[in-house]
Amino acid sequence: MAASEQDIRQAEKRMAALRENGFAVSARYDRRAARIVVDLNTGVQIAFPPRLAEGLAAASPAELAEIEISPASLGLHWPKLDADVYVPALLQGVFGSKRWMAAQLGAAGGQARSRAKAVAARENGRKGGRPRKAAG
Repeated sequence: MAASEQDIRQAEKRMAALRENGFAVSARYDRRAARIVVDLNTGVQIAFPPRLAEGLAAASPAELAEIEISPASLGLHWPKLDADVYVPALLQGVFGSKRWMAAQLGAAGGQARSRAKAVAARENGRKGGRPRKAAG
């Protein structure tokens, strides 16, 4: 399917609107701090541990050090990992796809420790473990 001139103009407008909030001018892996550091055109600097971003958690420092900025400066790409991070999403605290983020939230919730959760776990243990799902 060929893009029309109008499609191209609309896409350029969307990209310009996204760039108004900031775009990457440099990106690097800081080995000492173990952080990805992204400098934006606005003077804002974002730094985050690789474990927070989809596709970067198990990467070596050498793999993390090779970062490419997309031509529109709205994306970061790690070629050795085939991993990508979208800069506008970073500004919103989103470090991966919806599915991946949901899995991270679920894992964090499952690790939560409270007195009520400990009591419930002990009760379930006495009963033989977690109740089985009904066959449906």
